[in-house]
Amino acid sequence: MSTERKLRAGLIGLGAMGRNHARVLSNLAGVELVAVVDPMGDSTGTLRAPVVPTVAELIALGIDYAVIACPTALHEEVGLELAANGICALIEKPLAPSIDGARRLVDAFEKAGLVAGVGHIERYNPALQNLRSRLEAGDLGEVFQVVTRRQGPFPHRIADVGVVMDLATHDIDLTSWVTGQSYVSVSAHTVFRSGRPHEDMVAAVGQLADGSMVNHLVNWLSPLKERSTVITGEKGCFVADTLTADLTFYANGAITTEWEALRSFRGVAEGDMIRFAIPKREPLLVEHERFRDAVEGKPSDIVTLRQGLRTVEVASAVLQSAKTKSTVVLPENM
Repeated sequence: MSTERKLRAGLIGLGAMGRNHARVLSNLAGVELVAVVDPMGDSTGTLRAPVVPTVAELIALGIDYAVIACPTALHEEVGLELAANGICALIEKPLAPSIDGARRLVDAFEKAGLVAGVGHIERYNPALQNLRSRLEAGDLGEVFQVVTRRQGPFPHRIADVGVVMDLATHDIDLTSWVTGQSYVSVSAHTVFRSGRPHEDMVAAVGQLADGSMVNHLVNWLSPLKERSTVITGEKGCFVADTLTADLTFYANGAITTEWEALRSFRGVAEGDMIRFAIPKREPLLVEHERFRDAVEGKPSDIVTLRQGLRTVEVASAVLQSAKTKSTVVLPENM
């Protein structure tokens, strides 16, 4: 029987996402969920761990790392308190609601020499993990365009940010990660329809460093729930559905059609369609396993705070573009 010490973890925030984190942490190998912070307590009474009202009380219990799943507006304050006390942190996306706040978090954890990451969960979606590997292997050749669609009903849990910081940050991060390219410019339009001070819909066009085009359509005004990433390149296109974790490849065909009316406008010919069989592990569990390994000092693929900062920079540029009705050029990647 192993006597290896378990990592002591804490959780801050018991909202919808926080409860998912609590579920995974409660069963994560090599980790003990010591306590959860939420001033409202545990309304369901289902948690195995005690609930304390403040971060200071959690720190006093002695923890190795904490997951920050409180409202985005509190990420900086809570993160800085953890860094000051030598505690590693996995911070839910977005890293912070502002570029300056995100930078302060980067500086604090780097200066303290602590492991810290951002919860961009789409990186651990099986379809996108598989897609990234195939792009790296050259299965698509040169990438021409990345198109994402992320829409669904309004999430009443969100009150402090709009659809750009809440949802579009998923697409910004996954686009950079899957392609290995940074954004160089964005142009966007936003819509306000729900009577809230934040935007409910955004349509954005961007360009990546390799010249490929990006399109993001994001809203929480639709009864249709959709999570789609389509990457088109010289050999065809990949379609990833991150709701079902399905990945399909539509190849450019080598067979020309004899139907003249179709041949005149089709461009590339239609080739084989392949739907890949992919092992489908829960992305949140994989995210936690990767972060646990990083805290233990093992080689691990986590979303760094600097990567999280870059996503906040791009999202802020999207909002700036919509406000000023102009294209925003981004600074070179840090």
